[in-house]
Amino acid sequence: QVQLRESGGGLVQAGGSLRLSCAASGRTFSNYVMGWFRQAPGKEREFAAAISWNGGRTYYADSVKGRFTISRDNAKNTVYLQMNSLKPEDTAVYYCAADPSSRYYITGSDFDSWGQGTQVTVSS
Repeated sequence: QVQLRESGGGLVQAGGSLRLSCAASGRTFSNYVMGWFRQAPGKEREFAAAISWNGGRTYYADSVKGRFTISRDNAKNTVYLQMNSLKPEDTAVYYCAADPSSRYYITGSDFDSWGQGTQVTVSS
């Protein structure tokens, strides 16, 4: 099992930026894919971004493509989500997730380790 802890959420004005971090422990971090998901009030949790085991491949939802960047530092067991040009519709709880059984992203349903979430609020 993988333990995950997010940080970096907060309140920001539209057009601003935030960087989320997620520290992992419990299994060899560099062996598996990592992802970021988000859940807005009254909506289902949705995929935002993922990154392969070595950072060689990244995946984005259309809604965040070109504005968000996912990266990872395997030496620090940490994955990041840089969020730029934030919009009010980006307001959500953001969750870090891991799929220890895979090196590449295939589907969000394969992720079975989750952090507690961090709130991101974008004001207009």
